Amino acid sequence: MSYADRVFVDMCKDILTNGTSTEGEKVRPHWPDGSPAYTIKKFGVVNRYDLREEFPILTLRRTALKSATDEILWIWQQKSNNIHDLHSSIWDEWADENGSIGKAYGYQLGVKHKYKEGMFDQVDRVIYDLKNNPFSRRIMTNIYVHEDLHEMNLYPCAYSMTFNVTQRPGEDKLTLNGILNQRSQDVLAANNWNVVQYSVLMHMLARECDMNVGEFVHVIADAHIYDRHVDIIKELINRKQYDAPKFTLNPEVHDFYKFTRNDVSLENYEYGEQIKDIPIAI
Repeated sequence: MSYADRVFVDMCKDILTNGTSTEGEKVRPHWPDGSPAYTIKKFGVVNRYDLREEFPILTLRRTALKSATDEILWIWQQKSNNIHDLHSSIWDEWADENGSIGKAYGYQLGVKHKYKEGMFDQVDRVIYDLKNNPFSRRIMTNIYVHEDLHEMNLYPCAYSMTFNVTQRPGEDKLTLNGILNQRSQDVLAANNWNVVQYSVLMHMLARECDMNVGEFVHVIADAHIYDRHVDIIKELINRKQYDAPKFTLNPEVHDFYKFTRNDVSLENYEYGEQIKDIPIAI
């Protein structure tokens, strides 16, 4: 059975059993009808995925691989903050009349900073260090920039990646590992979406830097299930689980900036019925 399914099920059971409720507290999120969106939350959830063993995509329900890839490339490759550069409408509610989400997400990764080696944006600096200083303990990104928060239409949820390279005994190639730090996550709507996105990113950066892909660690400060999602989660985690599919990244592409959403694919992806019309707190 899929390892990603087991991690997801265990996490959800832990939140429902051992989490704390925000009901009655002052909360920012609300439902479209205006009522407060309360949650059952767990602090400090840490999930680990060995990307060598399998690709961590849910089989309990379908996660849209190409759409998830499109969004991560919008942020990390295009470094865009405009929804017109996306092939989906998932960011529409956060955009202004020009399509901008403000100085958020891709905008921050595209800002150039001065280093002793020259001017780099955060993504190019990661690639430079992975190729030239792979054992550095300073290979990371951060898009939670306080001075720009007032110009962001949404504060970043997944805000920081830290990369760490290891040398496995008997292997010529180095291994790329990464940690995603996330301040907040809607478990039903976004958990596996983010896991898939950053796993794809790890595969792409490993290809660019001629490394093997290794561990992906996902750290969530506030992992929560919304009150209107509880029954959906309870049904979802009791579904049949299938074997993990095989993930393939187009072997012809080695340049991170040449990957597209069509360069990722899955073989033998079996999954349960899709959940439609999930209520989304705003």
